[in-house]
Amino acid sequence: MIDWLLNATFTIGGSELLWREVIGNGFGLASALGGMRRKVWAWPVGIVGNVLLFTVFLGSWFGSEGRPDMLGQAGRQVMFVAVSVYGWMRWRETRKQALEVRADGKVPSSDAEGVHPQWATWPQRAFLVGALVVGTLALTPLFKALGSYEPVWADAWIFMGSLLATYGMARGWVEFWLIWVAVDIVGVPLLWSAEYYATALMYVFYGAFTLVGFFVWWRVNRRERLSAA
Repeated sequence: MIDWLLNATFTIGGSELLWREVIGNGFGLASALGGMRRKVWAWPVGIVGNVLLFTVFLGSWFGSEGRPDMLGQAGRQVMFVAVSVYGWMRWRETRKQALEVRADGKVPSSDAEGVHPQWATWPQRAFLVGALVVGTLALTPLFKALGSYEPVWADAWIFMGSLLATYGMARGWVEFWLIWVAVDIVGVPLLWSAEYYATALMYVFYGAFTLVGFFVWWRVNRRERLSAA
């Protein structure tokens, strides 16, 4: 089974695709859907996809040849796992809370919902933007020294954006969906040029999906605030 998972491929339009790349992105899509619905199971499902995609982006380590290793993409899978554990614990704790209206007008999630969507404050938004820019500038020379795929700044941008978006999702900030949009805009051309076609196409779909998720969380936030009022 492990040998099949590492080596199984199929061909579309003359291009050979790894099954584990497709399956890993499938788990990622399921995790995104669960996140939009505020389900705690989104986190462990996403972790499974992260492990599979880690082996994809470090293909030379796992018997795959013909495509360049992408250190930023592989590194972000490790980061995903670490932040996902934090998000998983945070959402589980939130789900345990009984439904109540607090003095600040926010209503904790109940039933199977693991988070209460809220808008980030302006200082938090400034932190997200600043961390994205500074982190990209700081990681670019590091990734370049490690031999990451060009343009290296794009790989660093994707890494930092993914880190901040996952953290924002764990905190329940509505804006985290927009960070994913910024990641997808850079990620699609980068992955396509590196011949990671399945992931590039999935990023196109993610781009539309994240916009939907943004408006879903926006409506949930508005509805719960009106309910609290």
